[in-house]
Amino acid sequence: MAGILVHEWLARHGGSENVFEVLSDAFPDAERFCLWNDSDGRFTGVEETMLARAPLRKSKALALPFMPFAWRHLPARDADWVLVSSHLFAHQARFAGPAREVPKLVYAHTPARYIWTPELDGRGSGLAARAVSSMLKPLDRKRAAEPHAIAANSKFIAERIANTWEREAQVIYPPVNVSAFTMPRPLTREERAQLPKLPEQFLLGVSRFVPYKRLDRAIDAGVAAGLPVVLAGGGPDEERLRALAAEKKAHVTFVHNPSTAVLADLYVRALALVFPAIEDFGIMPVEAMATGTPVVASAVGGTAETVVDGVTGALVHEWNHAELAEAVPRAIGTAPQAAIDRAKEFDTSVFTKRITEWVAHETGGTA
Repeated sequence: MAGILVHEWLARHGGSENVFEVLSDAFPDAERFCLWNDSDGRFTGVEETMLARAPLRKSKALALPFMPFAWRHLPARDADWVLVSSHLFAHQARFAGPAREVPKLVYAHTPARYIWTPELDGRGSGLAARAVSSMLKPLDRKRAAEPHAIAANSKFIAERIANTWEREAQVIYPPVNVSAFTMPRPLTREERAQLPKLPEQFLLGVSRFVPYKRLDRAIDAGVAAGLPVVLAGGGPDEERLRALAAEKKAHVTFVHNPSTAVLADLYVRALALVFPAIEDFGIMPVEAMATGTPVVASAVGGTAETVVDGVTGALVHEWNHAELAEAVPRAIGTAPQAAIDRAKEFDTSVFTKRITEWVAHETGGTA
């Protein structure tokens, strides 16, 4: 008998979706469940909860209060184990039938940031979100006591789990497709045509254009180092970032929604990736290191566990002009091969080995 894989909602892109895809490959015989599947065909054969049939699926914010109820009313199933990929409430999943009594394991990307750490995620700072979070915290902590074992995607998140759920967690870093960046394919003519004219040397910032990703600090890094900046991504914060660049008289080029191949090309061209966000893990710094490009990153969060200060980049504490003026050249001066070697430690193959061994150990070898 096989197990069951559970995930939150499924979208076309996303770090947690990448983890779920690798879990699906690692456990090909497992049934799979999610709240709803909006992956545009990336994931097929995944069963959905009752929320998939409700208009609420069009708004995660409106659906949020109903998610715990949906997770507690999953259908009857028979299985040896349940493995949950959770970044909101999926860890509360409970099946009817024999599967209710089997070991439930949780791979935690984070306890719900909306309710536990809204200061790190602007989506949880609204009045409605704060009101809901005060009601959901006790329930979330109570149900986090149910899993047989929990794995966290970084030491940073393991500490958050200890502080919020009051549980211990083993650290298993998430998978990164390192080979896609150590050996990036050449760009097609169409992809090259989509790129604006880029500076010969530049610092790179990559993420969604939203305030909590702090791409303004990538602009600050360029000003401090006297270098142009390329910002790649897209989102509602672009107008503010453009205005900030004009105010600081910074040379900033915008690249909109790059494909994986274009992103790899940008990593290769960049002198360094500037990654200021406080992330649970942070996949993009590992991708950049896989191309031999150093990273200037926050000394707080998951990036402090992947970027080796002075070896594969530089870790920044204050993000002020003086510290950035020192950190950028220190990062640029590191050896490309050291970055590549470090990135390989987070390859998909490493994750697959560790997660399968963990599930087998926690379930008595039934995985």
